[in-house]
Amino acid sequence: MSKIPYITTAIPYVNGTPHVGHALDYLLADVYCRFYDMHGTKVRFQAGTDEHGNKIYNKALSLGIPVEQYVDDNAQLFRDFITKLGVEPTDFIRTSDPKHQQRVQEIWRRVKEHIYPSTYDGWYCAGCEGFITEKEYEENHGICPDHQTPYERLSEKNYYLRISDFKERIQSAIESGDMQILPEFRKREILKLLENSPDVSISRPKKNISWGIPVPEDEEQVMYVWMDALANYITVLGYPEQDISEYWPADVQFVGKDILRFHAIIWPSILLALGLPLPKVILSHGHIFVDGQKMSKSIGNVVDPNEIIDKYGLDPFRYYFLRHVDTFEDSDFTWDKFDSAYSGELANDLGNLVQRLAVLSSKNAISITSSDHAEIKQKALVDQNYCQYMNNLNFSKAFDYTWSLIQDLNKEINDKQPWAIAKTDPEKAKDILIDLDKKLLLANQLLIPFLPETAAKIQAVFGEKITIPSPLFPKQ
Repeated sequence: MSKIPYITTAIPYVNGTPHVGHALDYLLADVYCRFYDMHGTKVRFQAGTDEHGNKIYNKALSLGIPVEQYVDDNAQLFRDFITKLGVEPTDFIRTSDPKHQQRVQEIWRRVKEHIYPSTYDGWYCAGCEGFITEKEYEENHGICPDHQTPYERLSEKNYYLRISDFKERIQSAIESGDMQILPEFRKREILKLLENSPDVSISRPKKNISWGIPVPEDEEQVMYVWMDALANYITVLGYPEQDISEYWPADVQFVGKDILRFHAIIWPSILLALGLPLPKVILSHGHIFVDGQKMSKSIGNVVDPNEIIDKYGLDPFRYYFLRHVDTFEDSDFTWDKFDSAYSGELANDLGNLVQRLAVLSSKNAISITSSDHAEIKQKALVDQNYCQYMNNLNFSKAFDYTWSLIQDLNKEINDKQPWAIAKTDPEKAKDILIDLDKKLLLANQLLIPFLPETAAKIQAVFGEKITIPSPLFPKQ
């Protein structure tokens, strides 16, 4: 049985609404899935929601509604948001699903020899729902940099996963590339963290966290978020009662940089304890800043992705966040930058090019045959530069390369001036236009993973009978 590619995205907490950081996970995974689809390969693609923990329970309490209703409503918000992005995962998992809970409890039993009880006495961030080392406490001067709230001092009995049982094997897998961490500088960060990574608490007393999965054989303890949430990548496949080797290990797991260490240290420890192979690649993307500042409700600079999509359309949103947001680095968003990208690049570079070529080709009775289309599609599949970027998961570079072809075409049409040549040599003008149309259609094939709606419109314009489209990107 040949392995089917499996792509995953981090599952967000449902204590808030979807934001542009969530969009990055979904868009990057979607681009890679569409790249596979271009080559005729179907993938399994997971998304979902993380629905346990005190933040969620307390939010529901503050709203005066049952927690079950709260997570149902917010899980639907994320489902709707994913659809709005033009993303179509094959699976959507919710950690409140009874099947997930049963499977996680069985996973706990299977890794029990690597779990031990102990008393935790140290620092904790309620916002992160995470335990903080003394070193982190000192480096951050006792205040969480993400939530700007002081750490709490906790002393409580928990169960621990013995990370020390797996450190050497995880280090070896990372260094050998068996579990590749992208980008390279994040890999170095993880290797450094791994050196001093402590055993990790994987439960909380039920009196302190009531909304969660009970620890098997201990009614006083509830599973801690990472043990519960990380397992979703395999419980969604039916593990442990089903053989998941057709899909697992994951080919790429897309996560934000703030949760990379959990995915690169705790998650591999769980997998090794289960005797399962490690994911092939964990890709960590950066954060999106607004006018150089981190998005914050208190500052009032949070960007609502729905607002952008509703105003400009889906593909302009995808364009900015896939081309102007680097795949690996932190990036900045401003409305001025977005407007400039829309009008100066999408509308001008691509929209005007399509309009000009369609008008000229229609006037000169140009047609692109079905065999031409087939040849162009095949040529796109073996474009060396593009495929290298895509296979290396450097999507923003692949998009830049594709856009350079579009910019080159704009220069070529201006240099060759087929409209002028048509007055004296119609056949030569036709040859020029056919060549330009084919080059546009080649670039358009490469656009499919990034701008699927726009690419479909362009493909429809340049059929055997070329039509003149309405503007692809109307003035705002």
